[in-house]
Amino acid sequence: MQLLVLGGTRFVGRAVVDEALALGAEVTLFNRGRTAPDLYPHLETVVGDRTADLSALAGRRFDLVVDCAGYYPEVVALSASALRESVDRYVFVSSVSVYADQSVPPVEGAALLDDDSYGGRKAACERVVLEHYGDRALVARPGLIVGPHDQTERFSYWPRRFTRGGPILAPGDPSDPVQWVDVRDLATFLVGSTAAGVFNAVGPTVPMADLLDACRAATGSDQEVIWVSTAELRAAGVDPWMGVPLWIADPAWSAANLVDGSWARAAGLASRSVAETVADVLAWDLGRGGPVEEPLSPEDENRLLAAH
Repeated sequence: MQLLVLGGTRFVGRAVVDEALALGAEVTLFNRGRTAPDLYPHLETVVGDRTADLSALAGRRFDLVVDCAGYYPEVVALSASALRESVDRYVFVSSVSVYADQSVPPVEGAALLDDDSYGGRKAACERVVLEHYGDRALVARPGLIVGPHDQTERFSYWPRRFTRGGPILAPGDPSDPVQWVDVRDLATFLVGSTAAGVFNAVGPTVPMADLLDACRAATGSDQEVIWVSTAELRAAGVDPWMGVPLWIADPAWSAANLVDGSWARAAGLASRSVAETVADVLAWDLGRGGPVEEPLSPEDENRLLAAH
């Protein structure tokens, strides 16, 4: 398989490249050559700016293109148009943020945003891809993407927190849902699926307590976990999502972790265990030495626990 990856050296693109190479594909990268340019010295990298000029790809033929870095419809239109006659299939990484109503579990046919927000722009990008490629397109809508090399600290905070001393603040209720897709499972789906259409590329929903139990098991920790209610955290002025990672307190986003992924599972998306993802993220995180700054600082955590 001849595979073209737009991007390919940061997070999702990196996982796509690794998965494609494991399958024996011949991989070509197209990017600006600025992020980790030496990551794949044995691969061909075509240097170019997708926002302006893809002429360096003229005359090339690929079985599949995976677009991991399309955020603006006018930019996606350039690649969709330039590659239309030279690729068999176009795979676009969108987002569940396209859905207009996140207070009910999103399904693929639900109404989409039509504005200039991140989700609205992603929805417009999807329309461009589908208009150009029809049944030669796969549009994946992941939610939270986690795994090794994720620099956002949203997921890695939790296994790492169990390696530090002291009682651990857990947000909300043990039964609160959390949902993600491991980047490696997503990559396998993007590269390996022959399905066409739009798919919520998400893993199963699990209780927050299950995630923390997996973190405890991976670290061998015996630290106390103290659950601090959503009402307390809101009263303390804590920012949802990143003030305490993965905590969602906005009623407008109450179903953001309840996305229906049944279509994607039927099309081949498989999810590894919570324990495996946690262990691998922890190993990567400790290997890099952790982040410069924690999303929830020890000082803020202690302050919130003291007020509990």
